[in-house]
Amino acid sequence: MRHITQHYIGGRFTDSVGQEKFNLVNPAANMLTGTVLMGNEEDTRHAISAAKEAFKTYSLTTPLQRAEYLQRFHDAVASRADEHVQALVEEYGGPHQIARDLVQAACGAILSVKESLKDVPFKKMVGQAEVSLHPVGVAAHITPWNANIVYFCNKAAAALAAGCTVVTKPSEMSAVQTQILMECVDAAGLPAGVINVVNGRGDVVGVELTINPDVAKISFTGSTAVGKSIAARSADTLKRVTLELGGKSAHIVLEDADLNKALPFILQSGFLNSGQACIAGTRILVPESRYDEITTALKQAVGQLKVGLPQDSDTVIGPMVSRTQYQRVQEYIKTGIEEGGEILTGGPGNPEGLEDGNFVKPTVFINVTNNMTIAREEIFGPVLCVISYKNEQEAIDIANDSSYGLAGYVSGEDLANARKVAEQIQAGTVSVNAFAYTSFAPFGGMKQSGIGRENGAYGIQSYLEYKTIA
Repeated sequence: MRHITQHYIGGRFTDSVGQEKFNLVNPAANMLTGTVLMGNEEDTRHAISAAKEAFKTYSLTTPLQRAEYLQRFHDAVASRADEHVQALVEEYGGPHQIARDLVQAACGAILSVKESLKDVPFKKMVGQAEVSLHPVGVAAHITPWNANIVYFCNKAAAALAAGCTVVTKPSEMSAVQTQILMECVDAAGLPAGVINVVNGRGDVVGVELTINPDVAKISFTGSTAVGKSIAARSADTLKRVTLELGGKSAHIVLEDADLNKALPFILQSGFLNSGQACIAGTRILVPESRYDEITTALKQAVGQLKVGLPQDSDTVIGPMVSRTQYQRVQEYIKTGIEEGGEILTGGPGNPEGLEDGNFVKPTVFINVTNNMTIAREEIFGPVLCVISYKNEQEAIDIANDSSYGLAGYVSGEDLANARKVAEQIQAGTVSVNAFAYTSFAPFGGMKQSGIGRENGAYGIQSYLEYKTIA
């Protein structure tokens, strides 16, 4: 049993003033594994003050100095890679291979930000005017449980590269992961107050971060509903806001798609992180002429996926993060049936032999129309919808008929045509024929999937303000 009682503020571990306890539960067995003390407004203001004080000197550092700090940060995180993986597996049930990928992605994000520093024009002449870039101030980060280490590291690295200081509120469900990250920050020997971390609730710590006038920027990753509330509260002090929100991404399978290539791509993108991923391609759009062929192959392929304990190396789909999330997914499956969707494979309840944990059967609905609830709302679990289309233009129209616009996917053998289709999908990132992600390229959403971009030089510039001296 592990009890986490401290935050990281001003370069040291500090006892929590807030005394509310949150139970940490292993989702694979629904067993209590520990507790974390939740910070309150006083803890949050203490962290903001520490960041504000550190900003006075850190904002004056050079890009070369910041690059050195980023390297230290990376080395400290990378040195405990196995512990990060174990925490991801045990705390939210991330399958082992996914957990390893997330840790590698987090380390890679720090290095890509360091490398991208050279691409940021901190000062240049525009005619007779000198245009310079300056850090906005104290940045507040609110990160999710489903890829905590990636968002913690990517956001912190971008802010540090820009010369900002940071206060992070991670998800309370990621407390063990966060504890290791706090220890990494401490071991990196960064200037005191540059990175501060407060465990706590969104409606306490998160609200204080959004309304406090000493915070200049908010970067949030999570649900669209919470993102809207953050934007609204931040408006009173005109904070700069970056929001990476929900998604209901479409995967267009073109007429000429090779199923030997397309099926693994569909499964990877659709069931990514056990379906608990904002970029998951959960709407599978297939041509009417190949509907039976594709759905038959999809049923067989999904049936071969292992749902199991996240620590097993061959597990593809682990448990949902909490009992609440499990029940939420079950309700969506029930709604899909009630609205006329037909279950191709999967369905309600736990897989056989996994009744103790928050395990969901990987479920595929067919005979789905794009106006059904399961095709409109983000389920955040291993549930896919198959929707037929008559021609490519209709496929594009269905893909874009969504309030979301985070990601998209296209499978097709004619690469030029596949890219042409990808260009017409209203989403921040579209992958063609393979899951593609580069930490140097901008990442973020259109429509209600968010505001702003992260990653590389694009992420750094979101923490900078222009100044003109003429």
